[in-house]
Amino acid sequence: MADTLIGARVRVPCSTSNMGSGYDTIGLALDRYLEATFEPGLTGLAISREGTLAAVSYDDSDDLVALSFAGALRSMGREVGGTLRLTSDIPIGKGLGSSAAAILAGSDLALAASGLSRDDARVFEAAYGHEGHGDNAAPCLYGGLRAVLPGATGPLPIALELSPDLGFAFAAPAAATETKVARGTLPERVRHDLAARSLARAPALVRGLAKADEELIKIGMEDELHVPHRLPMIPGAYNAIGAGYEAGAWAVTISGAGSGLIAVCDPSDAEAVAAAMLAVFSNGTDGLDCPAFAVKPDFAGLTRLSE
Repeated sequence: MADTLIGARVRVPCSTSNMGSGYDTIGLALDRYLEATFEPGLTGLAISREGTLAAVSYDDSDDLVALSFAGALRSMGREVGGTLRLTSDIPIGKGLGSSAAAILAGSDLALAASGLSRDDARVFEAAYGHEGHGDNAAPCLYGGLRAVLPGATGPLPIALELSPDLGFAFAAPAAATETKVARGTLPERVRHDLAARSLARAPALVRGLAKADEELIKIGMEDELHVPHRLPMIPGAYNAIGAGYEAGAWAVTISGAGSGLIAVCDPSDAEAVAAAMLAVFSNGTDGLDCPAFAVKPDFAGLTRLSE
């Protein structure tokens, strides 16, 4: 450990999670990023935000990068002093794992600023503890397609196969969704037959994503556990899903808790699918508050840019 804090910078990708039948279990890292830079200085922590973070109104005391960064330093008996510079092109409150990315960024940045090597198990544990599930944190940290299983000693992230012949498109309305509110719409209990159908779809999702099998992906991204309860919260979602299919999507579902939608398609159709869903969400406006884009998987996960 360095005697004093040193400059450090990390980058974390966003992620889509659930992907239909993979509720709270399966997630995929995508190529939109949060970068966090620490510059040592006097006691206290100044914070600057750019990109999508600049448009969000909240106090520094609620900033998840800062909270995880300061908390990790204090757990090592270190005082916080300096400037935290944050920039992101991850939409906030749209279902792309911005909270998980923030916690991971702050936790690893604290280790890097202390001159310590990565401790991915510790960083994942911090994100899992805050989120209560790891389907965003695992792909954000390790990259690629990941599942998080209930292991004997705690949550166990594992890598899943992902075909290179898949394209992905994302679109969201201007309205954001709070994860706590979205979770609040879910019933406390489900019927046994519904649970059994949900379990049957999960292997179809895993196999379909591994082999770029359109039929299996369509089956696997169907869901009865969470999607029917959350879709009514998203303005224009039903029509946007229909537009995505018309533009060539193989399957469309809610990304994370929403408000965004994620579509799987042929890579050549990804831009058109995103544009079609955007046209519905923007509803004839300029659509500036409605993010939509083709995305590609990120296989690097959290990266230290200062090394």
